[in-house]
Amino acid sequence: MSARVAILISGRGSNLRALCEAMKADDFPAEPVLVLSNRPGAGGLEYAKAEGLPHAVIDHTLFYSRDSFDAALQDALLAARPDIICLAGFMRLLTPGFVEKWKGKLVNIHPSLLPKYPGLNTHQRALDAGDTEAGCTVHHVVPEMDAGEIIGQTRVPIRPGDTAEMLETRVREAEHALYPACLRKLVDQSSRG
Repeated sequence: MSARVAILISGRGSNLRALCEAMKADDFPAEPVLVLSNRPGAGGLEYAKAEGLPHAVIDHTLFYSRDSFDAALQDALLAARPDIICLAGFMRLLTPGFVEKWKGKLVNIHPSLLPKYPGLNTHQRALDAGDTEAGCTVHHVVPEMDAGEIIGQTRVPIRPGDTAEMLETRVREAEHALYPACLRKLVDQSSRG
């Protein structure tokens, strides 16, 4: 039986695409059951529509608090009954209460080699530090930002003359391979109990 996967996005949805394209394979043990965005204009919604995937928008700007937004998110997710929730460029900090409700089922991809550079501007921070490599990390989500147990990482060399934009492009390519591989690993682990 396939694991049910909800994917939360805020933007263009490149990792959404990578995950969903991987899940099309006959031997992939998961299927997308919901694409949810907190931004009505997110480009990833167009992909979801074109693919005929169940999709929804919960516009965070219409809520008076993080708790009220997370409550609406919780209702949408409960209706979709996901086994795993993948944050794929979802640019909202989730409340500790929400994270606890989905403990062990909530994963994220981050564009650095955690624990280095949690938060934003990871590529410029790596360049400013004189690092020789950057990369990406898939990790479990915990209440503390970008601090959960690491599921997998991919290292990307920093080349002489790299700009943050050049590095971001190469790291994103690595993300598109890493995230589906980590999703498969998670599903395989949960099926073995």
